Amino acid sequence: MNRQEFEALCVSPACTLREALQRLDATARGVLLVQGDDGVLQRTVTDGDLRRARLQQTDDETPVANLPAQTPITVGEAAGAGAVLAVMDAHQIDHVPVLNASGCAVDAVFRRELSQRIWLSSPHLGEEEIAFVDEAFKTNWIAPLGPNVDGFERELAAHVGIGHAAALSSGTAALHLGLVLLGVQAGDTVFCSSLTFVASCNPILYCAATPVFIDAEPETWNMSAAALERAFEAARRDGRLPRCVILVNLYGQSADMDALLPICERYGVPVLEDAAESLGGRYKGRSSGTFGRIGVYSFNGNKIITTSGGGMLVADDADLVARARKLSTQARDPAPHYQHSELGFNYRMSNVLAGIGRGQLRVLDQRVAQRRRVFERYRQALIDLPDIHWMPEPEGFQSTRWLTCLTLSGPAARERCKVVIQYLERHSIEARPVWKPMHLQPLYAGAIYFSHAPGEDVSSMLFHHGLCLPSGSNTSEDQQDRVITHLRRALLQSESLRAIA
Repeated sequence: MNRQEFEALCVSPACTLREALQRLDATARGVLLVQGDDGVLQRTVTDGDLRRARLQQTDDETPVANLPAQTPITVGEAAGAGAVLAVMDAHQIDHVPVLNASGCAVDAVFRRELSQRIWLSSPHLGEEEIAFVDEAFKTNWIAPLGPNVDGFERELAAHVGIGHAAALSSGTAALHLGLVLLGVQAGDTVFCSSLTFVASCNPILYCAATPVFIDAEPETWNMSAAALERAFEAARRDGRLPRCVILVNLYGQSADMDALLPICERYGVPVLEDAAESLGGRYKGRSSGTFGRIGVYSFNGNKIITTSGGGMLVADDADLVARARKLSTQARDPAPHYQHSELGFNYRMSNVLAGIGRGQLRVLDQRVAQRRRVFERYRQALIDLPDIHWMPEPEGFQSTRWLTCLTLSGPAARERCKVVIQYLERHSIEARPVWKPMHLQPLYAGAIYFSHAPGEDVSSMLFHHGLCLPSGSNTSEDQQDRVITHLRRALLQSESLRAIA
């Protein structure tokens, strides 16, 4: 419901029953909001109110203010979709006005939209997966390993153009194994992007190592070469170079490898490329995830393609991947009995889930193309709003637009982001802030952090001013239109915060 549609629901106390009936018929929402000159909501008028008035033979020219008094059932602006639905259920109604602190109606929520939630990034399954999963059941290959695992590894490696792959239980498991393969041990230091999900750096703690966080830069939102250079210079002075660098490709877009990799090479430190969010993305013609000594992908339920849960470790080094496979199956020695000489993990992917992955991989390019279309549709529909700035895509980069991300500028941008997310949630539209940087997380309080430039903390700015919109490849155009309509209205409604700032 846009602003014009909302305003059509609002009538004055002097509105006659005849006029109210005509307005109800025109708006087809089943409710009108009666507001005084001061904007305060006095009551609501429904189809039922008018029917009762007719049965009592009330004159059509009677003002709605003369109808039997009733206290309107409302919610405040902080109410989420769940709270609104609970109010509707408790009072057996299908619409609830939203009041601001002054008692003025600023919004209205309807049951029919609450029943059609728009998710940030929901799984998108097709028919390709069924044949592979059916085959797993027919042949009784249900447990970990099997022909689907072998096929998924082979097919994904070929798709991204890398030598070898190991299918694992999660992207986090792949990151952990990657650190182990690169020799990270207790007491070591690992550099890691700060603007990321916590799974990127938690495996550092699994290894009893110490993370050092590196800021983002504004051109790509990924690791800042300037900050990385300063971090290496400080590490060299201290005589304690990191064991490896975890480069994260954020929201489907590669980091600037031409700027970052030479720095790591100069210091002789390997790169673990976290491409969990960027499978299908490209950097200067080359697949994301293939630049580091080891690359990692995720197939969590919200990713570009999914196996429900799962991940993949990739590398051109056959020995590294062979060792990953051994470690991921409890590091069993080649013996006729169960013998173990080193610590291993239960990290292998099941044959059933790998079958889902093989089917999903066949439509990866289409899924990426559709997410890019979702982004472009948002961008074009909101191009007239000067305060919106989309996540940039420099020349030579091809993002998957795993999530469509933007920042707001201008006075009170931080507060406006919160209002927008709250507004969308009230209408059962999932939106999220940009990742909270790791150097701001309580878990990593006290960790060393290198900002993009002195006094310029890009990661924190993006977190406070940024938000992510529903971006799934199965988000219909009708759903996109609903997001656009409510986002525009939420931004308009939040403009009052500018005067306070």
